[in-house]
Amino acid sequence: MKVPVEIQKLITAVEKAKANSGKRAFTQAVDLIVKLRDVDIKKPENRINELIELPNPFGKPVKICVIASGALSVNAKKAAADLVLEKEDLERISKDKKAAKKLANDYDFFIAEAPLMPIVGKTLGAVLGPRGKMPTPIPPNAQIEPILAKHRKMVRVRTRDQPIIQCRIGTEDLPNEKIADNAKVVLTRLEEKLENGLKNVKEVRIKTTMGQLVKIEF
Repeated sequence: MKVPVEIQKLITAVEKAKANSGKRAFTQAVDLIVKLRDVDIKKPENRINELIELPNPFGKPVKICVIASGALSVNAKKAAADLVLEKEDLERISKDKKAAKKLANDYDFFIAEAPLMPIVGKTLGAVLGPRGKMPTPIPPNAQIEPILAKHRKMVRVRTRDQPIIQCRIGTEDLPNEKIADNAKVVLTRLEEKLENGLKNVKEVRIKTTMGQLVKIEF
């Protein structure tokens, strides 16, 4: 089933959102906000926590932490991972709750060498789990550079304690068409994920950081 939202309607909504955002001293983000209906998010099977690769860069620098050892650790540093942690680093951080929380808040995505996942769960699970940031496991011999490149184009789409999803799809300096393309990719994934597709979507809106909500009709 195709998403019943015409790309032109998305582009128009982005234009309106930018127009009513006012001039600010910073570059505003553009967010997609989706309100769900007939979805009981108290049930684990109905919760959404998806990593979605967007077709266009969305303006925000994505910070990635790689947890690895040996050659994978060395390669991750060469590939310009924002932070590389090894086993001893995990053990040190696990003894400092403040440092663990700061790590969880400061980094958008975590990637971990698969054999280290049990240690990651034991040392950082309590701070990463509730934030929906448990690492993506990869083999010790994985090619880390393309994995990092892919994650830098990803956005996390997640329900929390309300049936509402809000995620960044661009910044106001990104062309309207590219923001609209990003929005459509997110909506398509939601259609696939929700039990009744977009029948479970009550409304979709777009807004800038300081702007008003703009509703999309579909």
